[in-house]
Amino acid sequence: MKDTIYIIGAGAVGKALAVALAGDHKKAVLLRGSVDNQPAAVEKIQVVREGAVQEADVEVSTISNFAELDGIVVLTNKSYGNVQLAATLKGKTGRSPIVILQNGLGIEQVFADNGFPEIYRCVLFVTSQLTKDNMVSFKPVSVSPIGAISNSATTTDAVVKQLDSTGFRFRAENNIQPIIWKKAIINSVFNSICPLLETDNGIFHRDTGALAIAERVIAECIAIAQEKGISLEAGEVRENLLLISRSSDGQLISTLQDIRNKRRTEIETLNFEIARIAKTLNKEHLVRETALLGELTRLKSDLSR
Repeated sequence: MKDTIYIIGAGAVGKALAVALAGDHKKAVLLRGSVDNQPAAVEKIQVVREGAVQEADVEVSTISNFAELDGIVVLTNKSYGNVQLAATLKGKTGRSPIVILQNGLGIEQVFADNGFPEIYRCVLFVTSQLTKDNMVSFKPVSVSPIGAISNSATTTDAVVKQLDSTGFRFRAENNIQPIIWKKAIINSVFNSICPLLETDNGIFHRDTGALAIAERVIAECIAIAQEKGISLEAGEVRENLLLISRSSDGQLISTLQDIRNKRRTEIETLNFEIARIAKTLNKEHLVRETALLGELTRLKSDLSR
């Protein structure tokens, strides 16, 4: 593996990761996921974490400027762009690891279908928000696990060693699927209820009514996870949701940010994907509230644009 880390997606997570890597003297290049044929430039990016500011000069470019991406390729772009991105990256990455730092279920499948040999999923336990073009508010909740998806993947430890940094922590995980499901369920709560209520992430530890709705969604989604052979405990998912709610009190979930900025959301890989899986199992009646919240969120997003 080469030392360069290519981060596709110049949003809040991508910028926070690039600055953290630079702080540990690792080479990171930030690639804009939805823009092409733009000249490369060096930008000063600031990350605010617990009142302290870390900044770094980061190379920002586009995928079209590279004939080959010979190094770890990290995806922090919106997951709805993965079909096009897989087509763009095919032939450019060789055997380079693809590490997906996106929310949702099944988002890695398009890369597997296109024959990418090393695919990893990371479940992010951070919250981040752009406060200005090159300033990010960043809050770590816990160390983020990375696990292998493809059977031909080399050791996860080598990937984690390159990505882990003082300002953005990762760890290796042998069984990533239950964690993917747990986070997808939690995101299905945050990314539907918070935008619909026009409120921040802290609502669930502050308001018993909002928490009650969250608990019903958790119960619905766990029923589908269990049908897929994924064992999760409602109490554990609830406590994780509350931990994130407390640690990101006052911060806006990405879907609400997207709606306010008239951008497409990722609700299709959350509530809608869980509802789709339920339908394939003839269990759609088990996720009525989860599906309805997703439909209302998508409608709100469509109306905003």
